[in-house]
This record gives sequence, C-alpha cells and structure tokens, in this order.
Amino acid sequence: MDISSTKLPIILIVVLVGILVLQFATNDNSKPLIDPETCELYIMDSQINTKTYLNEFNQKCLEFKSLND
Repeated sequence: MDISSTKLPIILIVVLVGILVLQFATNDNSKPLIDPETCELYIMDSQINTKTYLNEFNQKCLEFKSLND
C-alpha cells in the first residue's frame, strides 16, 4: 500500500474510531462518587475494589447535612 493511496486515510480513520469505541466500551464509569457520611468525593477502583478519596467535598451534600443537624 502506497502512502499516497486514497484508501490509507480511510483505513486509519476506521482503526482510530474502532480504538475510540473500544475505550468507551471498556470504561468502568470512573466518575466521582459521594461518601454519604462525610460528603467527600471518591473514585471506586474496580481492579482492587477500594475507594480512592480525592480530598474534595460536595458542597450541596454539606449544606444538606447541616440542615439536618
């Protein structure tokens, strides 16, 4: 296949789109979650099944907890 071929860009685009789709399919939805007791944000590590805290707090959760006290 010659580098100036018209099929090469199409093949590269298909391969890159395939890789992107694979990344989305294997994404374990690693969005931050909220610890209900402390209102601290954490990410669940699915490989070792543990919480990794981000040292950040959800402001709405803290306000809601202060209203309930």
